[in-house]
Amino acid sequence: MSSWLGGIGSGLGQSLGQVGGSLSSFTGQISNFTKDMLLEGVEEVGDAATELQVSNSKLADIETAFNTQKSEYDRLRKLYAELEEKLEASEIQIKGQSAEYRSLLQQKDVEISHLKVRQTGLQEEVRTLQQSAQSASGGPAMLPVTTSSSTTTSSSASSYLSRPSGAHQGFHGDEMDLSDVIWSQQEINRLSTEVVRLEAEVAHWRRMSQASSAAGAGNGDQAEILKLQRTIKELREEMSREVDEHQHELAALQDAQRQKMADITRRHREDLAEYEERIEELEDQIQSGGSQTSSPSDASKLSEFQKTISSLQEAADQREKQLAELSASLEEAQSKKASLQLEKDEAQEENTGLLQNYTRLQASVTELQTRVQEQEGKSLQKAQLDHEIQMLRKNLAAAEKEIEGLKSLAEAEPKEEVEHADILELNTIIATLREEKESLEQEKLDLQDRLEMAENQIVSTNEAESGDSESLEDLKAELERKEKALRNTEEERDTLMSELEELDRQNQEATQHMISVKEQLSGQLKEAEAQLTELTAELNTTKDQKRALEQELDTQKEKTSQSAFTLNDLHMGKQELERTVKELKDKLGRAQEQSRGAQREIAELRKTVQEREEQSSVAKAELDQSGERGMEAQGTKEKLAGKERELSDLRRELDEMRLSQEKAMSEDYELKMEIRRLKAEREQALGRAEEVTKQMKESQAALNRTVREKDTRIEALKLEKTQLDVELGQTERTLTEQARQYQQTIEELTRARSMDASALQTEHERAIKLNQEKDMEIAQLKRDMEQVASDHRDTNEMLSITVSGQKQLTDLLQEKDVFMDTLKQNASDLQQEMENRILVLTKEADAFKLFLEEKDRQLGGMKEENSHLKEEIDRLRDQQSRPQPLTEPRTLDIITELETEITQLKSSRNGLEEEVQTLRRTTEELQASLLLSQQSLQAQQTELEQAHARHQQVTLNYDRLIHARDEEISCLQHTVDQLSESGVRADFPPVQGEVILQEEKTQTLNQDNGNEKHDLSKGEIEKLVRGIKEKETEISQLNEKNLSLTRQLDQLAVSRDEVGKLSQMVLQKDLEIQALHARASMAGGGGHSQDIMFLQQQLQAYAVEREQVLAVLNEKTRENSQLRSDYHRLMDIMAGKEAALSKLQQENQRLSNMSDPSGSQEMFKETIQNLSRIIREKDIEIDALTQKCQTLVTVLQSSAGDSSAGSGGVSSNQFEELLQERDTLKQQVKKMEEWKQQVITTVKNMQHESAQLQEELIKLQGQVSADSDCSSKLSVDYAGLIQSYEQKERRLGSLSQELAQVQQTITQLSTTKDVLLGKLDSVAVVSGPTPEVVAAQSSGPSLTADAPGRQAPPTAKNEKPQEEVLRLRIQLAERENVIRTLQENNQRLSNSASATESEQRSQAEEVRLAKERLEAMQRSVREKDLLIKTKGDQLSHVSEALRNRENDNEVLKQAVTNLKERALILEMDVRKLKEENELVATRSREKESEFRALQETNMQVSLLLREKEFELSAVSEKSATVERMLKDKEQGKSGELNQLLNELKSMQEKAVAFQQERDQVMMALKQKQMETTAIQTELQHVRDKEQRLNLELERLRNHLLEIEDSYTREALGAEDRETELRRRVALLDEKLATSSSAVENASQQASMQVESLQEQLSGVVKQRDEALIHLRTSQEQVNQYAVSLSNLQMVLEQFQQEEKAMYSAELDRHKKEKDEWKRKAQRLEDQASALQINLDEANAALESASRLTDQLDLNEEQIEELKKQVEVRQEMLEEAQRKLMNLLNSTEGKIDKVLMRNLFLGYFHTPKTKRADVLRLMGSVLGLSREDVDKMLEEDGRHGVTGWMSNWLGGRGAQSVPNTPPRPTNSQGLNTSFSEMFVKFLEIESTPSMPAPKLPFQDFKPLNAPPQGRASGAAPSGAAGGGALSKRPGESNPFLAPRSAAVPLLAGSSSGGSGGHLLMKPISDNLPTFTPVPVSAEASGGAVLKDLLKQ
Repeated sequence: MSSWLGGIGSGLGQSLGQVGGSLSSFTGQISNFTKDMLLEGVEEVGDAATELQVSNSKLADIETAFNTQKSEYDRLRKLYAELEEKLEASEIQIKGQSAEYRSLLQQKDVEISHLKVRQTGLQEEVRTLQQSAQSASGGPAMLPVTTSSSTTTSSSASSYLSRPSGAHQGFHGDEMDLSDVIWSQQEINRLSTEVVRLEAEVAHWRRMSQASSAAGAGNGDQAEILKLQRTIKELREEMSREVDEHQHELAALQDAQRQKMADITRRHREDLAEYEERIEELEDQIQSGGSQTSSPSDASKLSEFQKTISSLQEAADQREKQLAELSASLEEAQSKKASLQLEKDEAQEENTGLLQNYTRLQASVTELQTRVQEQEGKSLQKAQLDHEIQMLRKNLAAAEKEIEGLKSLAEAEPKEEVEHADILELNTIIATLREEKESLEQEKLDLQDRLEMAENQIVSTNEAESGDSESLEDLKAELERKEKALRNTEEERDTLMSELEELDRQNQEATQHMISVKEQLSGQLKEAEAQLTELTAELNTTKDQKRALEQELDTQKEKTSQSAFTLNDLHMGKQELERTVKELKDKLGRAQEQSRGAQREIAELRKTVQEREEQSSVAKAELDQSGERGMEAQGTKEKLAGKERELSDLRRELDEMRLSQEKAMSEDYELKMEIRRLKAEREQALGRAEEVTKQMKESQAALNRTVREKDTRIEALKLEKTQLDVELGQTERTLTEQARQYQQTIEELTRARSMDASALQTEHERAIKLNQEKDMEIAQLKRDMEQVASDHRDTNEMLSITVSGQKQLTDLLQEKDVFMDTLKQNASDLQQEMENRILVLTKEADAFKLFLEEKDRQLGGMKEENSHLKEEIDRLRDQQSRPQPLTEPRTLDIITELETEITQLKSSRNGLEEEVQTLRRTTEELQASLLLSQQSLQAQQTELEQAHARHQQVTLNYDRLIHARDEEISCLQHTVDQLSESGVRADFPPVQGEVILQEEKTQTLNQDNGNEKHDLSKGEIEKLVRGIKEKETEISQLNEKNLSLTRQLDQLAVSRDEVGKLSQMVLQKDLEIQALHARASMAGGGGHSQDIMFLQQQLQAYAVEREQVLAVLNEKTRENSQLRSDYHRLMDIMAGKEAALSKLQQENQRLSNMSDPSGSQEMFKETIQNLSRIIREKDIEIDALTQKCQTLVTVLQSSAGDSSAGSGGVSSNQFEELLQERDTLKQQVKKMEEWKQQVITTVKNMQHESAQLQEELIKLQGQVSADSDCSSKLSVDYAGLIQSYEQKERRLGSLSQELAQVQQTITQLSTTKDVLLGKLDSVAVVSGPTPEVVAAQSSGPSLTADAPGRQAPPTAKNEKPQEEVLRLRIQLAERENVIRTLQENNQRLSNSASATESEQRSQAEEVRLAKERLEAMQRSVREKDLLIKTKGDQLSHVSEALRNRENDNEVLKQAVTNLKERALILEMDVRKLKEENELVATRSREKESEFRALQETNMQVSLLLREKEFELSAVSEKSATVERMLKDKEQGKSGELNQLLNELKSMQEKAVAFQQERDQVMMALKQKQMETTAIQTELQHVRDKEQRLNLELERLRNHLLEIEDSYTREALGAEDRETELRRRVALLDEKLATSSSAVENASQQASMQVESLQEQLSGVVKQRDEALIHLRTSQEQVNQYAVSLSNLQMVLEQFQQEEKAMYSAELDRHKKEKDEWKRKAQRLEDQASALQINLDEANAALESASRLTDQLDLNEEQIEELKKQVEVRQEMLEEAQRKLMNLLNSTEGKIDKVLMRNLFLGYFHTPKTKRADVLRLMGSVLGLSREDVDKMLEEDGRHGVTGWMSNWLGGRGAQSVPNTPPRPTNSQGLNTSFSEMFVKFLEIESTPSMPAPKLPFQDFKPLNAPPQGRASGAAPSGAAGGGALSKRPGESNPFLAPRSAAVPLLAGSSSGGSGGHLLMKPISDNLPTFTPVPVSAEASGGAVLKDLLKQ
């Protein structure tokens, strides 16, 4: 135990300490490095500003160090929080395991005794060796013993003696606690180490004795021997002391252990006795029912009863007393018996409890043994980890050495930024390597975890299956597979290790590359150092000059750093270029693939274009032939139609072949996916073997039934298949005819519609659903059987649907036939094998199930958790934080509960995962047993898989495979069979769930009370059961709906013959309609015109309705597609959630398996999984069924609405048109599906490509992330450089100001010197005026004059700073020379210069004042900087405190949530305990009721005994009295005898009555007593329960208080840490203050040095010039570098541009070629479509020509009839002429009305050829001359006959457009007279006429001319219509005029042109006019032909 805890503690401490130490040392080295680099070349600065800058930099360093410390503090706080969580988890584990570890004490005692024995043996050996040494060293000679040996022995002795001093502080008394256990373990470890030490000392003494014996007696050292003897004595004394102490401690520990065990057993027994007493009391209380209040009154009554009984007993005889004594003894015996029975029950319960304790102790002992073994494994692993850490440290040390070497190289040259970036890169590499190592260690732990689980399962299976050799062989085979999987995982681990090694190699290569780069840089640095040494030698002279040089050097530094950066950028650019090259190569490959695809498409398009061109050439040839052979139109038309049919058939067959190929591809893909799914389901199926064995017998009968039903269904399906084949043959013939008509519209629609892949998929699904919906619509036929029209439409729809789905149905039928045959075979095999295997499976399934599930879980977990453990944990956290969607409330509740359970289990998992590591070695031992067990397991598994695969079809009703196959069968059966099957099978899964739930309930009752997971899973199971029940109710409702619908569908099977009859009726009706059309066309007028008009109106109405219906259908399909896409999206989300849930459940199962080795949790998790899966499947089924119901309802409503709308007089023509349009739309949909399949295949290819691209993208992203890290580091360094540059610029500005001040002071000094010189001259003149003095005097003013004169130009020319500075410096040098000479003169003439001293003092004072001002300014600046820094520090402190507070708040929130969770768990525990108490109470009540029943039966038996005894006594008394009577008779005392007998009888009756009353009273008394005792026990039990609950509450409160105290302690600790940090900050502030004082001192020193610097200015000027030369050379080098860089960049850019241009040109060329081919294809398609249109029109024209010939025949017949009428009219006219002549003769000069009417009518009755004669006759009657009449006739020939007639009839000639008359009714059509018709005809024909039409053969136009509609558009309406009408009368047939004009066929139409009948309309110019054909004014030739075709 102690070793385990010590291992954990030491491992954590070492790892944390190493990590923290390494990090802190690393950060410290980095900070030191940066400090050195920053402070390099700055520390020598002497003046105040530079010192201030240095202090600022130091402050910044301190701040960075503070920030690093802060981050370290945060990291340590996080670590502390994690360790606290681990500590809590370990405390919980320790509390649970402390009881188990106490059993280890005995083993440790044994070990201690062994060690003691060993110690005594070693002591004896030491004694013997000492004696031998003493005997050997008897002489006085010196031993050659080295001092080292003595020191080692003394040190070892001292260490040994120093150890036990504090060893006994841990023992605090006799109380047995965890500390005692730990202490004992420590003691054992210490003793073992001391034993090892003693052995080492023994070996040493042996060597010494050998050496002494070899050396002889002359070489002994007596002093050393005495020392050794003393140490040996001390050791012996210490050993004896320690042995005594250990013995005492062991005795105390043993006593404490014994006392503890005795106390535990005694408490256990007392608890059991208390529980039994409470149970009895509760039962008594329950039975008594609250009669406790009335107990005193009962007692008083009982006492009265007892008194009465005692008086009665005294009155009774002695025999009654004897009887009472007997009964009392019997009762006592019975009570003794009952008490003995109770004692026996108690003893049994105690035995069971002790057995349970014993089993628990045994389990704990085994666990302890395994943990002891694990500790050994952990120590090995720790050693490995230590070794790895040492390796890492060595690598770090090497890296640091390299960094230091580079630092020493780069001391002078400021290139620290590059090295810093390299160091950061090294850090990132090391961090990534560490992360990879940690992940590998985690994976290793997981693998060991899996191994432990596998070994536990193997041990359990080996114990369970020791007798069964076959099962062992199967297990061997299974385990071999698992070992293969394990090997695979190990190989994966090896690959990961190899990748790690590759990463190390790459790291080494990167470091080598870095070293080489740095060597190059060092070469450059050496060159720069040579220059810098000269500069530093010059810079030591002065600091002011160095500032200017520093500025220039800074620029050089920036340029060199920029060049380094540009080099890095070049490397980056090179990598980016390589990446771009790769991407461009990929793009080129893709473009080549696309170009290949485009070439393929182009080739296909060429083929199609060639075919189209051939077709068009054939069509052109046929058209030319048809144009040449006008009379042979029929033959060519038939040939064309036949070729067109063949073309359409070929196209259709091509489309079908493509469809079938795509379907085969998709089905192949689906089969692959199904195979994978079946494999997964096969693995799941193994877990359900137990359920299979349970339900085998139940499902046998159901299986037989389903087999029979499926046989019958197969037969029915075969019949339906034959019928469908017949129907398909018919529909194919109809479809070939319809395909030709609707091809044009389909092509337009296919061009118009463009849908994406997802929409196409939804459209495909919608089409499949439409098939089902239309099948449902057939059910509506049964109701609407009377409405023939709606029946026709529905049957036609059904036929069209079946034709569209023909290919699918035939394939599906074949598959289903094969499937049903296999089903039959499987069913027969299953029946045989079930009977054979039931007995075997029931025995073996229980044993194998757990093992197989464990193995499968192990494999899946090992594969998944290697990569996905962290992702799953993140996902779990996201799911916990994310708001749950509302779609699945139940499953989400389950997920949340499982997540809470997982959070609880994770703490235990962390402990258990550490224990797993040692079990790796045991796998080698177990492999032999695995090999044996795998073979038997494999055979059993295969048998189980077969049995389950067969049985799964029956039992698991919503399994995914059978669901899919049932859906396919339902497509054939019109969903009948699936619904019946779902009705049959809906009973099974709930039974399973309930059975499993019952089992789980019993298991949870028997389990331990503290197991929290079982309570959670109970709640989950209850929720799942409720969800299942609700789902089942919904499913049952939907099943009822579907059954009602299926009944209607079943009735359709009967009505198929009726459908055939109806189709025959439809054909008959079509024939009748055609006959009616022929009659209508024959009869141009009369009563049929009304029908035609009515039909036309209906046709228009139906066209409008059809458009509306199509619009509604489009909307519905759009909505349906949207709903489908939403549904699929939701299903995807559900699938993702389910996958997450399954992963969670697998993890939960794994954790539960680890925590609970008994195997009860696997059952639990299985039930949860089964129930959740059932719920998912039920949800899916509900969704599917609701969708089906909705579609059925919509179909029924739509069909009902259509039938109701179309019930009134629908014509079959319109029906046929609508159906044909629908069929065309379906064909169009089919084509769209084909296109969709092509798109899907392309999308799949794109997905494969995208997967590859995704992998490349991931790699690129990794590189980009690395580059971005580098760039971020570079940007940070760049920002730092910019800041330093700005600071240096500011410094430059301050230096320039100081220079100006210095110049001013120099000017002042020069003026003072001039003044001094003048004074000196004056002094010299006063002393003695010599010529030299005069000369000096004259030169003095000149100098003074010169000085200002010289001074003026530089002040004036201050705009040019650098040149002026140079000149000023030269002048300064001259001035300083002058000053030196003057100073020498001053020393000589100090006596004479006393007057000038005052002036000098005043000047010095001025200088000092200026300096003081400067210092004051600097101080104020420093104070402001310090203020700013303090404010920033305060702000950072405040923000840090805020962050700390927030972190503390978060910690407290987490603690509160943990406490809430614990409270919830405890509430669950309380509930569980309550439930268990209630169960115990119910059991006790049952036992009490049984006991009472036994007591009552006992009482009744005793009463019966008493009665029997009483009767015996009475009989004996009777016999005695009889004897007495006999004696009395003998004596003659008969009267007395009778009296005595009567008294006896009365006494006996009284005695019997008393006896019965006494018995009743006794019974009542006992019942009352029992009730009172029961009530008392129940009350006591309730009180005890209340006390227990109060205690539990108190415990929880105390626990909460402890947790709050711990968190307050943590908060206090955090505050202490905060105070510590503030103290550190204060220390830093003090250091800052000291540094500021040092800065001030330095500034004072700098002010002192200013004067010396002025002297050194002249020497610096020369050095500066040299430095400037060097600077220019370096600048030139930099410029050359920049030029070379720009050239490189230009070359790279040109290379990129060239590559881009090449690729873009290639792509553009391919695109252009593709576009050209597409345009050609489009053009050819357009030509083919135009030719097709022309061909169709020509065919239509030929057909119309054939019809026109028929009409011509009819017209000739009509002409003959009209000729007869003309002859009749001629005769009438001759008669009229005769009469006229008579009238003229009789009335000459008069105009008679009757005569005029007859003339008028006769004119129109005569034919046109003879009308001129009639007009001449009329002229002669009216008295006109012959010439006038002839002139009028000539004019009439030019203008028309009716000009003068119109004047007669009211001036109608002005109107050009006639009003069409209203549609006449029947009466009008029949009753109008000939005269009225004539008047109407005159009105119509009042416009002037065109010349007569030409005969047909003269004006033929070629048929390939474009139609009129295309050439000129539609005819105009309005006035143009009038124009068209004005041309009509001349062109119309004169023979048809009277009748057709009499009855116009249309009512008021929209335009004037559409007024007349078809026969009255003008003839088109496009057509060959054999005879006048009626054509509309605005219609083209094609439209006319179409109208004719329609009629």
